[in-house]
Amino acid sequence: MIDTICLLGGLALILVGANCLTDGAASVAKRFNISDLVIGLTIVAFGTSAPELVISIISSVQGSAEMAIGNVVGSNIFNVLMIIGCTAIVMPMKVGEGTMSKEIPLVILASLALAFFSNDRLLDGEGINVISRIDGLVLLCFFLIFMRYTFAIAHNQSEGAEEEQKVKELPMWKSVIFIIGGLAGLIFGGQLFVNGASGIARSLGVSESIIGLTLVAGGTSLPELATSVTAALKKNPGIAIGNVIGSNLFNIFFVLGTSASISPLPMGNINNVDILVLICSALLFWLVGWFFKKRTITRVEGLLLVVCYIAYTTYLIMQQ
Repeated sequence: MIDTICLLGGLALILVGANCLTDGAASVAKRFNISDLVIGLTIVAFGTSAPELVISIISSVQGSAEMAIGNVVGSNIFNVLMIIGCTAIVMPMKVGEGTMSKEIPLVILASLALAFFSNDRLLDGEGINVISRIDGLVLLCFFLIFMRYTFAIAHNQSEGAEEEQKVKELPMWKSVIFIIGGLAGLIFGGQLFVNGASGIARSLGVSESIIGLTLVAGGTSLPELATSVTAALKKNPGIAIGNVIGSNLFNIFFVLGTSASISPLPMGNINNVDILVLICSALLFWLVGWFFKKRTITRVEGLLLVVCYIAYTTYLIMQQ
């Protein structure tokens, strides 16, 4: 019971903290004349992925590497199969040509990079599968390249952009309070959440990897889910695609890169089946944009994505 309260209370603190931190940071950035588009692509994207970052770092520091990796792998699978799937069911999504040719292939590349770094035993035939500090630094380098690409897009689209992320300006004192309070909520909420999830895993006899791939992953993806479904209800479902792409790249390159740089992450029970599902979900994300109606993810395809996630979750449960 206490573990459940810690889990739910920690998740609530994380979600509120991420929202406050995002609003405060975006308001400060706006005061310094940083464009809404850049704010949306960076600060807002960071805000929706902050739960994964905090939980993975805390898990890494506390020696729960399986939960840190499972959180990222599970979140990315959830983002594509459930968030894109549910959003497409609410409102079919038109996918931009640039997204099909550049951004989604980046997600596939990031998934392949994770598969490469997590298969030491397959590559050299000895040792254990671990994401080392060097691997983490390489992932962070990839993240810097991605950010450079993002700012280049923002610069090219800054003039005449019709739809930009609207940022509400707050008084400076309120922005500072939001930033400090948001960080505090993320830190303390993350500790409560990890402790609660670990306790539940031990009491149920379920491995931390399964908890990370399912419960933790779904919980930390709530900001992306809320953003995407809201956008669909407002008849602007295309926002969901950028939200998912940015989050997935951020999760692998920055979240895992930072966590592994702090402490090497043994893969443990996170195996190649989970990594393969991650890669296949990214490929499926790209493929459904071409089927039926070109560069449109239809309701039927959205339902297919959701069914795939249910099948994967069922597989995980049956493995216990």
